[in-house]
Amino acid sequence: MSPFLKPATAIAAFALIVACGGSSTDAATPAASTETPVDTAVAAPAPAATPVVTPAAAPAPGEPSPEFAALPAPYNTADYARGKRTFKLCQSCHLTAEGAGNLVGPNLHGMFGREAGSVEGFAYSDALEEADFVWEPVHLDEWLTNPRAFLPGNRMSFAGVRKPEDRLGLIAYLMVETGYTSPPAE
Repeated sequence: MSPFLKPATAIAAFALIVACGGSSTDAATPAASTETPVDTAVAAPAPAATPVVTPAAAPAPGEPSPEFAALPAPYNTADYARGKRTFKLCQSCHLTAEGAGNLVGPNLHGMFGREAGSVEGFAYSDALEEADFVWEPVHLDEWLTNPRAFLPGNRMSFAGVRKPEDRLGLIAYLMVETGYTSPPAE
């Protein structure tokens, strides 16, 4: 018995090998065994086969993420995995699901096209309540670069996202996760 296997695991592995044929001998010829027979009443059952789930292929480096294909340029070229990973910086304060409520920061669902400082029931800073802009990707990019510099007096204690490719991915991710719809064509 292998010193690395627990007795129950070794018995289950042996039972699985025996049940599957266990050797390359001809199927018509029973395999001779020098092992002690396993008492099937005591042996642990072999684990049920779990289906192998093949993850969706990640796009090749430099290829756009299919999740962002419907977004306007340049967000349609962003990296979904990068955006999702960068959102981890935000998720302790913000939710994205419709109707999920607010945390330390307001819920971000439906943010694009919404007047800044207008989520019902959230206590904004005076700076955001008095802000006169609508959240669009370009404003969010400026905000995420440095929230304090973009809108002095806001209470968001976040230093910003320094790398442009991280901001691009994050904005595209938020567009998908918060229900972004393209503005009507003029």
